[in-house]
Amino acid sequence: MRGLIRRRSATIYVHKRSINCPLIENMFLEYFKITSLAIMQIFLLGSLGFYLRKKDIISSVGLDGISRFTIEIALPAFIFCQLIKNFDFSLYQNWWLFPILSFVITIIGILVGFIFIKLQRRIEEKREFLSLVTFQNSGYLPLALVAGFLSTQEANQMFIYIFLFLFGFNLIIWSLGMYMLGAHRVKKFELGSLFSPPVLATLVAFLFIVLGIRIIPNVIFKPMEMVGNCMLPLALLIVGGGLAEIRFDYQLRKTTLINLILAKLIILPSLALMVLYFLKLPTALGLLIIIEAAVPSATTLSIIERHYQKEGILVNQGIFITHLASLVTIPIFLSLYFWLTMLK
Repeated sequence: MRGLIRRRSATIYVHKRSINCPLIENMFLEYFKITSLAIMQIFLLGSLGFYLRKKDIISSVGLDGISRFTIEIALPAFIFCQLIKNFDFSLYQNWWLFPILSFVITIIGILVGFIFIKLQRRIEEKREFLSLVTFQNSGYLPLALVAGFLSTQEANQMFIYIFLFLFGFNLIIWSLGMYMLGAHRVKKFELGSLFSPPVLATLVAFLFIVLGIRIIPNVIFKPMEMVGNCMLPLALLIVGGGLAEIRFDYQLRKTTLINLILAKLIILPSLALMVLYFLKLPTALGLLIIIEAAVPSATTLSIIERHYQKEGILVNQGIFITHLASLVTIPIFLSLYFWLTMLK
């Protein structure tokens, strides 16, 4: 993947030793164009979900049903099939680093959030602000992004990276995330929430691989794979529909939201770029890090508050605003990452 981005209809090769300044500028613009097109695909599907929910073509109950189907069936099926087909412990010997990486990114998010809270006294609803900075849309958007601008083979590798990352992330957000939002004050912590269907699908796939069970009858595997392949468009419809349900009948926390955009969508990916530039990590791993650092706040935070019967005004506003602003910031930081990779 180093020095290479592949679109559906074009391939860009970077020969680093023969690069001059005009070529560097042209390559940056080309990277920006490719990543912007991927974001536009995501935006169009999300806008469809937004429209369908706003016009009540899909009701709130219907959206909940689609969300449950995606989280409990389609996403686990997608994870299981991808891991069975493409994952091998001998090929991914450092697989355990990816859950740890999710912990590291979470800790950095907490530190950045704390710094903003200390420096900006006008930030309202500090717990919610800290959660919005800490937790990102780490599954649906990264999966859709890599599917949008990488070749099938490269995307399959990145899917594995994202699934392994999500294994740690889901454990964190359904424990620490709930605590940060104060959900434990409303309802008792549920241990079963840690073992969400995506986590269980990952564990079952690992068990199958360890036991050497690779051959699954097509009569079972094919329908499962077909259901899993529905996951990405359904997920984006859910994100768009969920954003349509966000209420703005309360006063906007303008100062807090501006600080959120600065912390979440500018400071965090900028720190990631600096670290990646000096560490010189493999391009695929670096791509995972910059994507997870650049994507907007997690829609799961709204789900947690709804589940625990809390009304998070800032959480809903923050999710909406960061998703909207990320349409501009994600292409910029992904382009900068590929540009810096080319310069190494």
